[in-house]
Amino acid sequence: MEKRRIFVAGSTGSVGRTVVRLAEEGGDDVIAHRRPKGGSEAPPNAAVFELGDKAALGEALEGVTTVIQLIGTMRKRFAAGDTYETSDIGTTRQLVEAARASAVDHFILLSSVGAGRPMGAYLKAKAEAERLVRDSGIVYTIFRPSFFDGEGHKAPPGAALVTNWLRLERYRPIAVETLAAAILACGRERAPLNRVLEGGPLWDWVEQSSR
Repeated sequence: MEKRRIFVAGSTGSVGRTVVRLAEEGGDDVIAHRRPKGGSEAPPNAAVFELGDKAALGEALEGVTTVIQLIGTMRKRFAAGDTYETSDIGTTRQLVEAARASAVDHFILLSSVGAGRPMGAYLKAKAEAERLVRDSGIVYTIFRPSFFDGEGHKAPPGAALVTNWLRLERYRPIAVETLAAAILACGRERAPLNRVLEGGPLWDWVEQSSR
């Protein structure tokens, strides 16, 4: 299979940092993007520019086959100027438009469990980002994990036990390393396509891609 060239948007977050690290360890052709205000957690050779800079984004996507969109925000970051509209929806729109103008043939979006039936501003923003990706005309894969565990995240006490006991797979916590590996495998293999991975299908892919 032809080697993929992967653009990671949101490389300063816990999942993004882990995706980039795993990609570099595996010898993948990866471009780690960070916004100028995104902090110093990204690799030293990261592509640094605002996604609203169409020329810079277009240049960065030259030769890219896969976009992995991991940018999102939380209410506690609103004081720094982030909003759901700008971070979750706006950056997805910018990436989709640039991807459509380039040779990108696979768009991977990190969303959230519950985005299929959104309640509240956070999930409604995730749902709108998903809609932009689904309507883009580009082959896509959408990940809808529940609670993150590790890399600065901590799932609620007993969450794994309760979700396993009640067989609520869609709410089962997932280790950041496990999620990042599954996302990267999706980018490497360009599969599964035009799928939303939540609950059982997400865990099926985690198992399949780790073999």
